Amino acid sequence: MRLIGLAVILAVVFAPPAAEAQQSGKIYRIGVLREGPDSSRPIADAMRALGWVEGHNLKIERRNADRREQLSALVAELVQLKVDLILTIGTPATRAAKEATKSIPIVFNLAADPVETGLVASFARPGGNLTGFALGTYDGKLLEVLKEAVPRVSRVAVPALSPIAASPPRVQLREAARALGVEIKAIALQGPRDFDTFFAAAKRLSDGAVLMPNIAWLRPHLERVGATAAKSHLPAIGYDRQFAESGGLLSYGPTMFDSVPRVAAHVDKILRGTKPADLPVEQPTKFELVINLRTAKTLGLTIPQSLLVRADQIIE
Repeated sequence: MRLIGLAVILAVVFAPPAAEAQQSGKIYRIGVLREGPDSSRPIADAMRALGWVEGHNLKIERRNADRREQLSALVAELVQLKVDLILTIGTPATRAAKEATKSIPIVFNLAADPVETGLVASFARPGGNLTGFALGTYDGKLLEVLKEAVPRVSRVAVPALSPIAASPPRVQLREAARALGVEIKAIALQGPRDFDTFFAAAKRLSDGAVLMPNIAWLRPHLERVGATAAKSHLPAIGYDRQFAESGGLLSYGPTMFDSVPRVAAHVDKILRGTKPADLPVEQPTKFELVINLRTAKTLGLTIPQSLLVRADQIIE
């Protein structure tokens, strides 16, 4: 009996916070902040697998901005609620959260380089109250794949995410363009209402193509963007397989939802007591290439065999 009693005591003493929350009734509260529609369901599912059940020992405060200008006010609400952690999707949301609090842990899931944008000190030692998952600026690789598939391309349209259509593309993309002899044309694209205008402007480029990098608000619209690219009769590459599956010529990027379990693991560790500064920023480990041969045929293109043999999926 004494051994049984000791086992029970040890189980209580060393139980993880999720179990403590279940026994004590404590509910941990996390805020989710992003620009665009809510996409927190996969994270909530991944948290459930780690013992954090929404409505039981976890409450998720979702804040979604229709416009970037709303992010500051929305994160202020989360700070006022005294959430235990803020999960941000995209660089603008992460920047707004960083400016709003220096004490609440922030876990981000974004595309841009968090070191280059000043969000963390380094990948290995982020410092401060931020860490998370960075898909990385692999725009240069997107351009390389596009150029290999369509060697004649000399000008590539990319979204300019500001009212200034000439705003510069990311550094890595500029460097790759210079090495490949490709001219990058930044065209304004601030929301779904601009899709048709963007592709119409890209269509006017001689020997032109389109490159759609990873933009946080774009994911819910990838099917429409891929279809619009096909309708515009333009060779185009996107960052997710849904782009190619919807009619885009190519897609290259991290596997779908590769970041979700790893972001959830960071959130789990922080709720259990680990400091964000002690958790290195995670990066993708696997990329996939998808080629839409139906679109290639429509465009009158022959995809090189060297690219076909590397494809993870070929749509015929």
